[in-house]
Amino acid sequence: MSKLNRDVLRLIIEELQDDRKTLYSFLLVNKIYCEIIVPILWKNPWKFMTKVKRKSLSKIIISHLSNETKNNLKNQEINIFKNSYQKPLFDYISFCRHLNLGEIKEIIYIIYSLNEVYEKSKILIIMNEILKLFFNENRKFTHLYIPKNFDYQIYHIPGARRHLSEIEFLSCNTSMNDNILIGLIDICKSIKELELSIDVDNYGIIKLIKTREKLISLSLLESYYINKSPFDKIIENSLATHTNTLQNFKINRRPTKIPSFINLKVLELEDRYFGEWNCLENLSLPFLQILRTSFISIKPLTNLIKNTNRSLIEIKIDGVIHDEIGNKNIIQAIYKNCPKLKYLKLMFRNCNILELENLLTNCQHLKVLSFVINDIVFEWENLFKILIKLSPNDLFKFKFHSFDYELKPKLEFLKLFFNNWKGKRPIFLNFNNAKEIEYWLHKYETEGMIKNCDDIELENY
Repeated sequence: MSKLNRDVLRLIIEELQDDRKTLYSFLLVNKIYCEIIVPILWKNPWKFMTKVKRKSLSKIIISHLSNETKNNLKNQEINIFKNSYQKPLFDYISFCRHLNLGEIKEIIYIIYSLNEVYEKSKILIIMNEILKLFFNENRKFTHLYIPKNFDYQIYHIPGARRHLSEIEFLSCNTSMNDNILIGLIDICKSIKELELSIDVDNYGIIKLIKTREKLISLSLLESYYINKSPFDKIIENSLATHTNTLQNFKINRRPTKIPSFINLKVLELEDRYFGEWNCLENLSLPFLQILRTSFISIKPLTNLIKNTNRSLIEIKIDGVIHDEIGNKNIIQAIYKNCPKLKYLKLMFRNCNILELENLLTNCQHLKVLSFVINDIVFEWENLFKILIKLSPNDLFKFKFHSFDYELKPKLEFLKLFFNNWKGKRPIFLNFNNAKEIEYWLHKYETEGMIKNCDDIELENY
């Protein structure tokens, strides 16, 4: 195979990097496929981690240890080689660009528990040797994940400045060791994406936020409820540093104020304590493309949608019950202000089902429509008739989610929908309570009219 063809093949396969099932099947095609796919899989080996996979990964990591290291460990009465480990075909660790210290810590736990190593000093020695495998040669990481209460001084590892100088993504906790934080602020100057889990006040974090000049994505996540403190206000004020650069912002607790990020494209909001999000009322985000919310009241979201300059392509609103007026107002705000919309997840109240006609007429780019149903009596027949009559050409993915498992369409309405859809593009369909209609879903699936798909397929638009 020529180098050009090989490079083209690599570009194609890289588009499938999140489809691990397909990548694993390609491994067996031939040597060239294998040589292309192994580095892609090992770029982030921690992704989709499971208990079984973690145990397998620990064996692979041990197999990379040199004979010299093995002898040194044995001389210190650390025997983690009770089983023979075949030398790997690839230097897998050399392909790793995501350094997940939490997963490495878990793997070290597995190694010493399997080999009955319980002395803290010996565990630290194992930690040193495993980290040396990752901090080796000229490898440079792009993603760094630091778990809660991690106190290993990684910046003291020889070559750490070189290995971590190109970190673009950092996930960490405010409870991290102060010395580690100081080291990261000094070394990791190229951070573009920052994910912070907040559980204690740590004012050093403020400097990390304010001094990352290339920051385009920020997530502020609280693992449990914390009473408001002066620290919260200072964090909110630090966001003003990035009003011109931030493109992605995620927060799971109501702030006092959200700056008008003029270039923001993705906004994700969550509030399990159902606070009043008045900070959204007059917020202008002219280039916002994606809005995802959970447990956020409808009124401020309606005003926010009106202030997005007709740029939204995805709206996903979860976890909130709409009253009839609020439901009508937000549907109207969407079809009047979102002509480019491709994906919508929203509750539809029975009294406002006719507003769906206006939505389908005005949002001609819709590809995915996810209905949240909560009314005890719902006009499924009207809903299906409107979908048959007015669905845009590209709209063929539907999900129906109801809180009550009794809320499902009558079989006669469902059959009417499928029979009238004949001749159109096959439907991708998902019901969260499809048990009693599974036979008919299967029947129409075998006829090629529908595909009973999962959430992942629906999310892809």
